[in-house]
Amino acid sequence: MYLVIGLGNPGDEYKHTRHNIGFDVIDLMGSKYNVSVNRVKFRGVYGEINISSQKVILLKPSTYMNLSGESVWQAATFYKIPSENIIIIYDDISLDVGKLRIRSKGSAGGHNGIKSIISNMGSDVFPRIKIGVGQPEKSMVSYVLGRFSKEDRILVEKTFEASIKAVETIIAKGVTEAMNEFNGFNA
Repeated sequence: MYLVIGLGNPGDEYKHTRHNIGFDVIDLMGSKYNVSVNRVKFRGVYGEINISSQKVILLKPSTYMNLSGESVWQAATFYKIPSENIIIIYDDISLDVGKLRIRSKGSAGGHNGIKSIISNMGSDVFPRIKIGVGQPEKSMVSYVLGRFSKEDRILVEKTFEASIKAVETIIAKGVTEAMNEFNGFNA
């Protein structure tokens, strides 16, 4: 069993912002697998799909970014999912728009959602798919809560498709295979 979490903030004012690309990917996965991600539990909304004969829980925490770990911990504890089967999808300012990077573990790198997950789970060993949103030229908060230009949105949506394939590869073949295939992806 796997838990796939897209990080973001609830509410229409945050929809399609740089910080909410994890939510965008989860919504696309739900559409691809014809499942609504709308069941309320674990301080979030979720849906269930199957990938490579594995039950997969798609989760969007409703806690706001900085408390994402509370939602992840509740779902992981309920389903008894080990941290290496928890895949987190989120924005990364250190990557250019359209780039993708997969890691099997590591620090939060300044990302508050990841800090919360590491703190709540007591581990930094979980696969993560980082989607590049580029560097802010001004205030970090207004940048990550801002929306993409039309050109950048086209690039990032290609990255969303690659992210879904990366999730499927992690589940079917393992995180190392996914890293070999998708690290270096550039839309």
